Amino acid sequence: MHARLSSGARGSAEGGAAAEGAGEPLRPAGLPRVLVTGGGGQLGHALSGVADAPGRDELDITDPASMSAALDRFSPEVVINAAAYTDVDGAEADEAGARAINTVGAEELAAACRERGIRMVHISTDYVFSGEIPGGGDPATAPALEPTDPTAPTTAYGRTKLAGERAVLASHPEATVIRTAWLYTGPQRESLGLSGSDFVATMVRLERERDTLNVVDDQWGSPTYTQALAGGLLEMLAAERAGRVDTRGLTLHGAGGGRATWWELAREVFSRYGADPDRVRPCRSDEFPRPAPRPAFSVLSDTSWQAAGLSPLPDWRADLTSAIAEHARVARGGGDR
Repeated sequence: MHARLSSGARGSAEGGAAAEGAGEPLRPAGLPRVLVTGGGGQLGHALSGVADAPGRDELDITDPASMSAALDRFSPEVVINAAAYTDVDGAEADEAGARAINTVGAEELAAACRERGIRMVHISTDYVFSGEIPGGGDPATAPALEPTDPTAPTTAYGRTKLAGERAVLASHPEATVIRTAWLYTGPQRESLGLSGSDFVATMVRLERERDTLNVVDDQWGSPTYTQALAGGLLEMLAAERAGRVDTRGLTLHGAGGGRATWWELAREVFSRYGADPDRVRPCRSDEFPRPAPRPAFSVLSDTSWQAAGLSPLPDWRADLTSAIAEHARVARGGGDR
């Protein structure tokens, strides 16, 4: 089982992961020195207990001087690039801005890491795919997407992220690309001061504010709890250092198990809080037009992840339970992590 970043957890995980004390996350034994870019985001925060996670004022991947200074100052053995322009709708009007971070910045970071002999893991997205259902069949049973499936992004965000994947691997052939999807921190997000959107947190808030709400039921994906992805990444790095796996040069899919529509996920959130899930009503995407079209189908297969020797991330329902339990723990005064 991969190491889970669980606040206050004690004990051990596979590979000799040892708890470092109450209030500290599990840290896999033998973990290399890790620097994560995008320290102000979800994944950066999730990794901050075991990695250096500077904010943009300390490490700006669009500024080569800032990047070089940070790499030299922190001297990491591994960089996880979680910095990204993630405003999907905003990117439609600002593709140049998205490209500066998602493509050019990622490429320059990869080159700087290669020059210094630093291992690099680059985080990408399900938006690199077209969103079409494989074979045009039933999305509930259609084959989940593999890293080898054709990419055909339909949004500026997706185009700049796909170009970033290619640029990273061209500049640093031993880098690893990890695509994930539907990433959320959960209802504790607001207390953590994280910016940006979070579907689960939004559903928790709207359950309190509205009698009913409409949620799209024609988009299928892989809900992924940030803490689970962070734990999976740490497992990968510790296992690599121990010589048990080697993901250099690979593109993998790291996402929550199973599949859901946004409507199904919203209903599950309501149920977990004791609310009537029938208050969540299904609707079509065309009832909520947005500047950037959302993929109708972006369920990611974890076959490549497991084939690399890594433990599968938990089913999304199990991780939703974990996210809500973490929120309850924080609400009880268990800490800010």
